Amino acid sequence: MIKIGIILGSTRPKRNGPQVADWVLEAASARGDAEFELIDLADHPLPHLDEAVAPMFGPSAHEHTRAWAARIAPFDGFVIVTPEYNHSAPGVLKNAIDHIFAEWVDKAVGFVSYGAGGGVLAVEHLRSICGVLGMADVSRQVSISVLTDFRNYTEFVPGERHTAALHAMLDQLTAWSTALAPLRHIEGAEYEDAEQLSVTR
Repeated sequence: MIKIGIILGSTRPKRNGPQVADWVLEAASARGDAEFELIDLADHPLPHLDEAVAPMFGPSAHEHTRAWAARIAPFDGFVIVTPEYNHSAPGVLKNAIDHIFAEWVDKAVGFVSYGAGGGVLAVEHLRSICGVLGMADVSRQVSISVLTDFRNYTEFVPGERHTAALHAMLDQLTAWSTALAPLRHIEGAEYEDAEQLSVTR
């Protein structure tokens, strides 16, 4: 069975993200078509990108990056739960994405966003970023307004439309994660450098 990681992309104190991510995890885990697991960036503190060379050129010399790579590598796809900060995604999320490369390649990704405008601008930026990494971003997404979908701006109250949108996105995500499996498991594949990897993938 494929494994999907649900990445909680905010680390701010008193963040609304855990409520949204827990809702995603609960709904997804009841489906039975994949294994779902929460990945909270607050549990994986990373310094501002400190790699001497680009991550695509091989394993990092830093233990914190190797540990992050090991956490991400086993998953076949991801749901990114992100707020929108100033018309984009949180810096901590971008930094976590930038720390590794091969662990993202040929995996599918879907988005659940929240913000005053539903977080749609954050997702637009993340789609471009994930595309450069060789990820397949699914078209369906979940957009949640902190103005209308949170009671007193702090308590998430998902509506039926959100649940329907979530399952539509997960339908695409599990299908694409499964379809991409042959590219992730090429027997005996060894890449001498990033150029060979980019050509092959």
